[in-house]
Amino acid sequence: MAITEPTEAALQNAVRALHDGDLIAFPTETVYGLGAAALQPKAVARIFEAKKRPLTDPLICHVATVEHVFALTRSFSDIARILADTFWPGPLTLVLNKHARVPDIVTAGFPTVAIRVPEHPVATALLTEWDGPLAAPSANPFGRTSPTTAAHVEEQLREQVELILDGGPCRIGVESTIVDVSSPAAPRLLRPGGVAVEAIEAILGYPLDIPQADTLHSASPGRMRHHYAPRTPLYITSSSQAQHSGRVGRLAFTKADCAEFAAVEILSPTGDLREAAHRLFGALRQLDSSHVDVIEAEAVPEHGLGRAIMDRLRRAATSSK
Repeated sequence: MAITEPTEAALQNAVRALHDGDLIAFPTETVYGLGAAALQPKAVARIFEAKKRPLTDPLICHVATVEHVFALTRSFSDIARILADTFWPGPLTLVLNKHARVPDIVTAGFPTVAIRVPEHPVATALLTEWDGPLAAPSANPFGRTSPTTAAHVEEQLREQVELILDGGPCRIGVESTIVDVSSPAAPRLLRPGGVAVEAIEAILGYPLDIPQADTLHSASPGRMRHHYAPRTPLYITSSSQAQHSGRVGRLAFTKADCAEFAAVEILSPTGDLREAAHRLFGALRQLDSSHVDVIEAEAVPEHGLGRAIMDRLRRAATSSK
């Protein structure tokens, strides 16, 4: 395994590795992905093995253009077209009725497939060179904090990947928003993420169906209850004072009393939710490595990307109790 600059030679090496059924890691605007040839079931199985991911948790397919989507799905509705035209390439995943050529291991046996067109020059170059779909969840052990740099991938999966394409820090820093458009019913939010719910609703002209978290079906990737967790126990708090004894780390939104906490990470001094999302996983990793006994995370406003941040924090906290 080697971290490599995304040169033309490196991209060709990556494509050869994919043809051979190996795994590679590559950057997107959201987080780094662990990629395998989506139409090779044995290669896809290696993703689950490398991540220790349950086979019941489906994967997202990444493609270079919307035209590549048509080979993976049986239908593409007017609503899907509107959302694709508006938000692709970008951090939106659409759940569509799958074509029979998509292996069941990719979709965990469900009749739908999750697809997106990423917006990152390295991802675009790789997918164009590959000229097909890549199954690519986040490049980290299942349930742990998602990687936003090549070094994060190397730290956790160095023995599992053939190469890591280094595209620098991820611009957005949280995973894609997932919307189910597989039925005639109103589009359904399955996971908040890099595209704000408000932006999607503004384009549609009506609200998304937003179910309660505990009623969401598992046909959506990344919806397991235990996810995104640091090794250190994490709790969400509305208090500015430490609520636990011992060495307490603080994940603050805009400010914190540095004297009270053993380690502090501030997501955005100016209260910018985009900056906070960009820094979220890196800040959690930093606190996780600072030898604190517990991490106390401050709740952020739940609008725009704040909805995605709180989704990740709630499931990180649940999994570390």
